[in-house]
Formats: sequence, C-alpha cells, structure tokens
Amino acid sequence: MKNRIHPTTIITGYRLALREAVKYMNENVSIKTDNLERESLISVAKTSMSSKVIGSDSEFFSNMVVDAMLAVESKNNRGEVKYPVKAVNILKAHGKGALESVLVKGYALNCTVASQAMVTSVQNAKIACLDINFQKERMKLGVQITVDDPQQLEQIRQRESGMVIERIEMILKAGANVVLTTKGIDDMCLKLFIERGAMAVRRCKKEDLRRIAKATGASFLSTLSDLNGDERFDASSLGSAEEVVQERISDDECILVKGTKEHSSASIVLRGANDFQLDEMERSVHDSLCAVKRTLESGSVVPGGGAVETALHIYLEEFAGTVGSREQLAIAEFAQSLLVIPKTLAVNAAKDASELVAQLRSRHALSQRTQEGEGNEDEKSVARKKGYKNYGLDLMKGKVVDELKAGVLEPSISKIRQLKSAVEACISIMRIDTLIKLDPEERGEPDDGHGH
Repeated sequence: MKNRIHPTTIITGYRLALREAVKYMNENVSIKTDNLERESLISVAKTSMSSKVIGSDSEFFSNMVVDAMLAVESKNNRGEVKYPVKAVNILKAHGKGALESVLVKGYALNCTVASQAMVTSVQNAKIACLDINFQKERMKLGVQITVDDPQQLEQIRQRESGMVIERIEMILKAGANVVLTTKGIDDMCLKLFIERGAMAVRRCKKEDLRRIAKATGASFLSTLSDLNGDERFDASSLGSAEEVVQERISDDECILVKGTKEHSSASIVLRGANDFQLDEMERSVHDSLCAVKRTLESGSVVPGGGAVETALHIYLEEFAGTVGSREQLAIAEFAQSLLVIPKTLAVNAAKDASELVAQLRSRHALSQRTQEGEGNEDEKSVARKKGYKNYGLDLMKGKVVDELKAGVLEPSISKIRQLKSAVEACISIMRIDTLIKLDPEERGEPDDGHGH
C-alpha cells in the first residue's frame, strides 16, 4: 500500500495466491495417511506436544492420545467417520508423576455412588440423566397456608415427602437402574434407591451428563413435567450401556460408564504435582487430540518445520512471474511473507536464521525444478533420493532434514485453515478506508487563564 497499489488489487492478488497455494499443497506437498498408518498419527501427536510441558514425555503421551482418539471412532447419519474430541473425557488427579497417567476405556465421572450401601456395579445399565433435585419438597418463599387442624399440618408434611418419592418410583418403574443427577439426593430418597438395588450418583457436572446422554442415547431432562403439566417419565428417555461400575483409579474412586450404545468413549486420567501443572497438561493433551482428529478425518498430513511455507514461497515466486497484471506484486509479497515462519522458528531456537532459510530455499528450489523436468540427471536423482520437497528445520541439531523421516508432521487441513484465516484477517484490515484516532483525554484541573 506504501507503493500506491490500491487495496482491491492487493486483495485480488492475495486471493489468487491463496487459491494457488492450497492447490499446490493438496497436489504436491500433502501425503495420504493410508500409506503411513499409526506411525503418522503418533508423529502428528508428538509434533503437537514438542513445545509443551509434556514434550519430554511425548513418546508416552502420543501413544495414549492416538489410542484414545481411535477408541471414539463413530459414524454420523451421512456415513462419514467422525472422531469427536469431546467423547474423550480428561480427569485430573493430584500426586505421582506425569508418567503415572492412565487411559481408561469408557466415560469416567469424577464422582462416587451417593451411599456406601449401594451396589457399585450394574450390568446392562439403563441410565437416567437428570437435572432434578431428589430432596424433600419445601414450600416456596412467600407461600402462606392457614391451617385449622394440626392433622392437616401432618398431611402437608407427608405430601412434601410423597411428591419426591412418586418421582423416584416413576423413574425406577420405567426400568432405570442407574440414576445420575446434577443436584442432591437426601437420605429418604437414598433408602428407596438402595432397596431397589439401583445406583444413584449426585452432584455430577452438567457438561459430563450431556456427554454421557449423547454417548448412551439418553435424554438429559431438567423436569419430569409434560405439556399438560402432569409428571411422567418414558423408558425412551433412558440410555444404555453394557456396564456402569465404580472403580479405584489411582487415589480416587471414579464411576466408569463402559460400552455406551450410541458412541464409544474413552477417558484420560492425568497425574501431576499441582493444579498448574495439571491444567497445562490438560491443554497440551487437548491440542494433541485435536491434531490427531484432524489427521484422521482429513486423511492427509504435511511435513512440519517450515517445509510447507518454504515450498509455497518458492512456488508462488515462480507463479508471480507468470501473472501479467498488477496483482503480480501482491502475489510476490504474499510469497515473501511466508518465509516469516521458518525465520521465526530458527530465531526462537537461537540459530542462524539467514543460513538455515537459504539452505531450505535452495533444497526446495532444486526439488521444484526437477519436478518440472528441468535440471540435469544428477540433480534429479539427488532431489528424489533425499526427498528435498519434505525438507524442513531440525532445530535441535541446527540443520535442515527430511521431516518425513524425522517424524515432524502436521494435519494438512490445519495448514490450509491457517492460510485462509490469515488471508481473511489481512483482507479485513485492508478494507478499512479511514482510521479515526482520538486524542487521549486530558487529566487534571482545567486552566482558569491566570496560570493557576
């Protein structure tokens, strides 16, 4: 814009460069994961963890993350295979080291049964997920009742108890043998559950119950009232699971929901010294789960370490020369800006950025020349044998390497989305014509004209 090129020309050039970049990436840079199988997924998970707090234990956690994502495979109505990240529940437990973390098959709830007298294992579970308080009903504030006879007072008390007992009877008659609720259950209600041999869990998190309802096919209900105001509970609102059991995992008791009917589920129990470390570990594992999900759903990966950006930089510089209009300058600038990624990576690792980026550019330029049929036979054989198109930065050793062999991989869909988001953000800024700048508000007493 400083060169007096109109923003619409730059926008057109950037959109053209983006379209060519995505096309080139899909055709020449991305690698189908069918050929790489589990190893590629582990490499993607490791690459995601490399700069995080669990980077030193990436071998252990990458296997756990890949197993968790493969365990939650499901198909939607259109027959597409999906890997929902939310189906993997992450629990945090204090104590021990990071390598004591475990992967559990089934959905783990950080709760215990409401009473020690209850059964701790239910086979062929019919699960009710509720947001209802199972405690004796109390009159609402502001309600006044005038009583003539003390017997009527006793009847009111009995009705208060009877209302909640009727609700529980209704749920148990529908076939429920596991009841999960976000609210409380008092002793009178617990007695009823124990007598019927049902498992009841109170004070569950709403988010957990929503996920369990989705996985088991249950309905998450916040009231039993129907449209007519009557209370009823249908068996169709119940979810199914092979087993619901209370197990001791590490130092805590957890409820595990195994063999859910609608979607399979898995849970990761993280161990760590304190809350801060556990929170950081949870974020790192979540990032890796998302990276593995993207790889599984898109079915292709690209080499990391600045390889994609350098390849696109070389390709777009060549492409800019073939565009015979003023968009050429915008495309050339787009190509130049992509080198920021490998340069920043090298600077962050305290390496010589200019030297490394120059080596990367020469490798990728040679690779693209040989692809187009240019160059002599020796150059072609070297470029093919060494896989120059996959070359990126190895910042541990401070040199350029084949990222495919080094196992530094990223989901190709993530790279495409990053480019698209960056271009859209840039275009949004360029569409702004005028910037109104307000002077900062003056503080202090106003001058009265006499210098006071």
